[in-house]
Amino acid sequence: MKQPPPVSIIIPTLEEGKYIARSLCQFTDTLRKTFNLEIIVSDGGSKDETVEIAKAFACTLLEHPSDKKQNISLGRNIGAAAAKGEILIFLNADVIIEDPVKFLRIMIEKASDRRNSAATCNVNIYREDERILDWMFHNFFNGYFWLLNILGMGMGRGECHVMRREVFESAGGYNEAIAAGEDYEFFMRLRRFGTVRFVRELTVFESPRRFRKYGYLRISMLWFLNALSVLLLRHSMVDDWKPVR
Repeated sequence: MKQPPPVSIIIPTLEEGKYIARSLCQFTDTLRKTFNLEIIVSDGGSKDETVEIAKAFACTLLEHPSDKKQNISLGRNIGAAAAKGEILIFLNADVIIEDPVKFLRIMIEKASDRRNSAATCNVNIYREDERILDWMFHNFFNGYFWLLNILGMGMGRGECHVMRREVFESAGGYNEAIAAGEDYEFFMRLRRFGTVRFVRELTVFESPRRFRKYGYLRISMLWFLNALSVLLLRHSMVDDWKPVR
């Protein structure tokens, strides 16, 4: 088997003690060796057990040194600056990959293809928590984002972004001034460097926590208004994307 390029998995965290252990456990020693992985946790100042859990799993842990709040864009950029990998995989702290071996094999292949600027995939709710409405909503948006990419309007949700380091650096990384919709704004810039691939055969799962607290209607409206604000004004409608824990 050809040795894969070094891969950095970057996970920004803030008070993620409930989820981070499960997320880190999926990257077993065998998986790390097979795919030449390094796992980076970029913490924004957690006061719960997040930092201790990250240390216990022997990942590279980056602790935010400032009293200034670290948003997800800054967390990702700090993680990328410390990364050694040629391929960067950005995941949210609650993300679980359906089939890690298949995911890594395909995503490394897509990101290594110089015709592509980035890759992303389906996002669904944890199977054990999924309800009919969850299934309908997320599969609609998975299909919608897949269509946008087919039409050349590259897009992907923030749960999973994959790209070569050189593309990340050429695009300038995530915009740290944008509190919400930073993924949309970044993908607009990534389109200049190649095709964004939406890989329909891959799925990652996330917690339903935000949807349970706010409901799908409110979240859909916030997504739409933030995307519109980013598109027209180059900043988000909200100054802070409040965490749900």
